Amino acid sequence: MKNCIRALRKARGLRQEDLAALLGVSRQTIIAMENDKYDPSLALAMRLARLLERPVEEIFFLEENKTE
Repeated sequence: MKNCIRALRKARGLRQEDLAALLGVSRQTIIAMENDKYDPSLALAMRLARLLERPVEEIFFLEENKTE
């Protein structure tokens, strides 16, 4: 799953450390999400969406050519 977390985080002037602290996760989790290496749980995705004031669908999107 792709996402635009990095761009939204930077637009708010947040460092990875800041976002991690606000979400209660490690900086490594933020790095992994931003690099499309980790798909967050639904609860974490919703907390992130609330924090960034965006619908989940504007933050995360499926890759079109990915096989299930």
